[in-house]
Amino acid sequence: MEAVQKRSWTLDGARAVLGDVRRRTEQAVREADDWLARRDSAAAGSPEREQAERKVQEVVGRWAREMEALGLDVKGLWLVDFDNGSGYYCWRWPEEELAYYHSYDEGFAGRIRIQ
Repeated sequence: MEAVQKRSWTLDGARAVLGDVRRRTEQAVREADDWLARRDSAAAGSPEREQAERKVQEVVGRWAREMEALGLDVKGLWLVDFDNGSGYYCWRWPEEELAYYHSYDEGFAGRIRIQ
């Protein structure tokens, strides 16, 4: 498998690709939610429930690979970071814009609003 090259983002560059990131994430969220609804309506231990759970994992895995292929760091479910060389611009679904930053050491809990 080909290694994904690390990318360093400017704020303008990260904001320029955010529309694509949001569209891909929204599609994955909708698809995962559909499978979760199927899972939750199926009987415990049933083949339908197990299939739905596998499909949710497939959707999340595909989304993560797509984000990594764009050069983003996947930090959690529907949460990505844009490495800028001194920290991260941080975005989480369903935020409308890229408006937060955190240092390498702080992580999500240390997010601050970009001025």
